[in-house]
Amino acid sequence: MAGPCVVENEALVFEVAEKVSAICKHLQIPYIFKASYRKANRTSGNSFTGIGDVAALEILKKVKEKLSLPVVTDIHTAEEAARAAEYVDVLQIPAFLCRQTDLLIAAAHTGKIVNVKKGQFVSGEAMQFAVNKIKNAGNEKVLLTERGTTFGYQDLVVDYRNLPIMQQYAPVVMDVTHSLQQPNQTSGVTGGHPQMISTIAKAAIAAGADGLFIETHPQPAKALSDGANMLQLDLLESLLENLTLIRKAVL
Repeated sequence: MAGPCVVENEALVFEVAEKVSAICKHLQIPYIFKASYRKANRTSGNSFTGIGDVAALEILKKVKEKLSLPVVTDIHTAEEAARAAEYVDVLQIPAFLCRQTDLLIAAAHTGKIVNVKKGQFVSGEAMQFAVNKIKNAGNEKVLLTERGTTFGYQDLVVDYRNLPIMQQYAPVVMDVTHSLQQPNQTSGVTGGHPQMISTIAKAAIAAGADGLFIETHPQPAKALSDGANMLQLDLLESLLENLTLIRKAVL
């Protein structure tokens, strides 16, 4: 799964989707385009949240139809599930909401694939309960995404033991960008360590992750959301080339 943090405009979305799709086709990697149609969980009240729900969802639908790509986007409330499901293929549950029963069940009832991000505050073992809620609602199509664990107040660490632990319950994706987040105490803006993305990704593939989640942007410094965490788009191909070699070595 790869794409910008949020739908900023149609031109950007198609630029990223077309570039990543071409890379993945060349490397024979299955690809799901990702972008949030709205960002509900922002550190600062002044942060960019989106261009409008319908406008953003329509752009995601265009990507799906014109590029023949599956698309994933976040939902934040139970009421959003059915609406977003009309436009995308995978509904993603944000980490902070991974325990919200009504949200998980509403996503399950759409029949779409549901990707649940592991909360920074829960163990890998605890994610079985999120999976069970979805499956008990009649939907077996579940993914889990590891995105780091809170370490103190201002940092995240990745415990790679969570990958095989959560694979007992569902296929596991590694979020290699958000797992590097570090809030700035002064500004409230989330920062990161993008130079560590390749390290996190290589370790995840070596540990047996089923997939990767990567936020990428042509100009991360100008991104309207989470730019400090993103991989610069022109660095993606070389990273994926290296990861495919690691994947082949460990299979």
